[in-house]
Amino acid sequence: MQNDLAERRARLGWSQAVLAERLGVSRQTVISIERGRFDPSLPLAFRIAALFGARIDEIFTPAEEPASAPPG
Repeated sequence: MQNDLAERRARLGWSQAVLAERLGVSRQTVISIERGRFDPSLPLAFRIAALFGARIDEIFTPAEEPASAPPG
């Protein structure tokens, strides 16, 4: 899953540690989410969206999958 969490966080001047504290998670969790190595649970995604005043789908988008060959 792709996200713009790092950009949103930077716009507010927050460090990863500050965001982690506000979300009640570890800094490593924030790093992993920002780098796309970890998809947050649904409750955490809702907390992230609420914190930034956005919808979940404004922050997180599905990763692009390679196009499959047409049937036939």
